[in-house]
Amino acid sequence: MYQSLGIDENIFRIGESTAAALADRFAEIDRTAEICQMKVVAAMQKNRVSTECFESSTGYGYNDLGRDTLEAVYADVFHTESALVRAQITCGTHALSLAMAANLRPGDEILSPVGKPYDTLEQVIGIVPAPGSLREFGITYRQVELLPDNSFDYDGIRAAINEHTKLIEIQRSKGYLTRPTFSVAQIGELISFIKGIKPDVICMVDNCYGEFVETIEPSDVGADLVVGSLIKNPGGGLAPIGGYIAGKSEYVEQCAYRLTSPGLGREVGASLGVSRSFYQGLFLAPTVVASALKGAVFAANLYEPLGFPCVPNATEERHDIIQAVTLGSAERVVAFCKGIQAGSPVDSYVTPEPWAMPGYHSDVIMAAGAFYQGSSIELSADGPIEPPYAVYFQGGLTWAHAKFGILMSLQKLKEAGLLPGKG
Repeated sequence: MYQSLGIDENIFRIGESTAAALADRFAEIDRTAEICQMKVVAAMQKNRVSTECFESSTGYGYNDLGRDTLEAVYADVFHTESALVRAQITCGTHALSLAMAANLRPGDEILSPVGKPYDTLEQVIGIVPAPGSLREFGITYRQVELLPDNSFDYDGIRAAINEHTKLIEIQRSKGYLTRPTFSVAQIGELISFIKGIKPDVICMVDNCYGEFVETIEPSDVGADLVVGSLIKNPGGGLAPIGGYIAGKSEYVEQCAYRLTSPGLGREVGASLGVSRSFYQGLFLAPTVVASALKGAVFAANLYEPLGFPCVPNATEERHDIIQAVTLGSAERVVAFCKGIQAGSPVDSYVTPEPWAMPGYHSDVIMAAGAFYQGSSIELSADGPIEPPYAVYFQGGLTWAHAKFGILMSLQKLKEAGLLPGKG
């Protein structure tokens, strides 16, 4: 079967031996998934999810049982006071922008204690000028770089917090950087330190790509808000759109008023037929995330022995589903992404090319033969065409498909003569 799909025998055998050596790692991932699965089931049972919750609403969406119940389920899954889970939140960047704009006022300041945020947030904040940025509304921003060993600069953070600091933005995942992703425990230590300096500051965690990777979430260790996208981990590959914001009621309510209108808030917002997908996607999410994690671990163990630096490396513990592989040249990044595209169930015949994607400061190549556009819990890979020429692989609704996609990326590198040595 693999040969018929374009994988040569040598690469297949390397893949088989690599996967066989990972049995213990995969068993550990499955144990985490089991705990997270029970957490989701418990939240659904507690909130009496019923078939009536899958009914659609239109127009204003008043009294939408499914929408309101789902938000209660999310609040219980994340152990928060409240949650906003809406199809009207279009993506992770939108959810983060919403959370910040809703809870900040002119004269307030955002502080990132983990260095540069993800590229698409630069225009939201106003680091890069853009119409409607927070900067245009008199909201300022500063950041504290990580130390050379990628640890938090606690002295620098203490010095940066001032009377205007209203919101701390903590990006859990690495984005287009080759730093490690932060564990929930590390985030908890950071929040505890910050709250010790300024107890009333809002600590918001960009949780994208991190949900269900560990048995606890940032909201379990002091985060006031956790924010993410439903076309990543918590949507389980079934949510066609949407985002979530979970946290303290006062901050979530501000988000609801910002999303709709003052005076309306969370009372409006039709579900438009997506409720069943949101519920079933959340139910499947722990297992889907486990498949993506297995793919990431497999990729590191396949590419690192070939001399390509990986973050996380082949043996490190995982805190998100992203696998960064530094390939060292634009040609290799393109070949890798061509392999992921060729291994996809949708648009496998398409050739991805770098382009000036909105929100990014350099050309970006993205490979994804996804059932939903931009769904990065599905098999996908992307990266900026700039040094150090790293590609970021994530997703895989099933382990078997993640494995195949990674093997195909290696196949394309080999066919292009871009593997080290003899390949």
